[in-house]
Amino acid sequence: MRGETIVAIATPGGRGAVGVVRISGPAAFAVATALCGKLPPPRQAALRSLRDADGEPLDEALVLVFTGPHSFTGEDVVELQGHGAPVLMEGIVKAACEAGARRAGPGEFTQRAYLNDKLDLAQAEAVADLVAASSLSAARAARASLAGVFSTQVTALAEALLDLRVQIEGSLDFSDEDVDWLARGEVLPRLHTVREDLEQLRGEAARGARLAEGLTVVLAGAPNSGKSTLLNRLCGEDLAIVTDVPGTTRDPLVHDLLLDGMPLRLVDTAGLRETEDRVEREGVARSYRRMQEADVVLQLLDDTAEPEPPPELAPGQQLLRVRNKCDLSGRPAGARTDGSVRICARDGQGIEALLDAIRALAGLQQSEPPFSARARHLQALSDAGTALARAAAALDAREDLDIAAAELAAAHTALGRITGGADNEDLLGAIFSRFCIGK
Repeated sequence: MRGETIVAIATPGGRGAVGVVRISGPAAFAVATALCGKLPPPRQAALRSLRDADGEPLDEALVLVFTGPHSFTGEDVVELQGHGAPVLMEGIVKAACEAGARRAGPGEFTQRAYLNDKLDLAQAEAVADLVAASSLSAARAARASLAGVFSTQVTALAEALLDLRVQIEGSLDFSDEDVDWLARGEVLPRLHTVREDLEQLRGEAARGARLAEGLTVVLAGAPNSGKSTLLNRLCGEDLAIVTDVPGTTRDPLVHDLLLDGMPLRLVDTAGLRETEDRVEREGVARSYRRMQEADVVLQLLDDTAEPEPPPELAPGQQLLRVRNKCDLSGRPAGARTDGSVRICARDGQGIEALLDAIRALAGLQQSEPPFSARARHLQALSDAGTALARAAAALDAREDLDIAAAELAAAHTALGRITGGADNEDLLGAIFSRFCIGK
């Protein structure tokens, strides 16, 4: 409830030199006063003794006061910076609750910042991305989103769409008069420009999402093609059992690592073949299920055998064909003109070329992403692009302008889902429930 005062520990779990307890809401100052007595002036730190309702000492802490709306949440906020012992911080939270606060839910501080117009929705999500950043590149991208780089571009597109909607809907309003705005040739060129800008933004967002969320790469192929050997080579340790016996791998084996700061989830799967063995057959079925979940399917091929056809992929999935065992075929390792890569997983030949191919699929060979993004942002941009394509087709064919106007409105709504222009309580609940407590 927005009218309630909330409290939470704002530092990670475990012991530390310093622990921060954050209080936010209309009674934040009263709750903090009950704990430490007279509060310092806003934005000036002061050392205070914290006590519970019975007057028992809790800790010595620096107290910082932020008066709303000039605070992270837009409400009155007090931060208590004491020692990092979990038992001390929990005692402070309990005393704050006894003084009138309640424990905050996941992401509730950031949610209040959004509801109080301190952040838009994309910026709010960037807070969580910044906390979870697994590399300096990911942290920089999240910080750019938090600063509004992504939101500014989305807003610019939305404003351009709004201008187009005004022009088309104005043409509809004056359809009985001698006004033909479309005949001036203004709308279609402007719409094409918006579509080009949207596609560029989609590309940048896709790179930002990969940096934040990573790629799932499934190693697939026939038995004894070298999947487990390649997994061990890429991970730098013997994770998978490697033998010459077909069907050794039954259950998928998953390992996470970083590739130039991007999270990479490698999944080794059972060899794909027809089999009468019930256990191996189940392993093959699991392999196909894993392939359906992959961002990239890395198909291992035996370079000494006849070539195999590529697997069927779902829309949006990418395929990288890797010809293994070049030490036996005698062919040179490295990237090939058909887009495949030839390697020897056993001795490491061609591995750097393979990693370069994965980097290219992820967009890591370009400059760093200008901002972070998420899968839902990509879906919203895709929905907007689809609607704009339909609007352009309707205008180009000189069809009923109502169709074009409706499609432009749908694109506008899709963009609004990114920054929070579309008010959806279920969406907000799903987003902020994934935040950590205290943010």
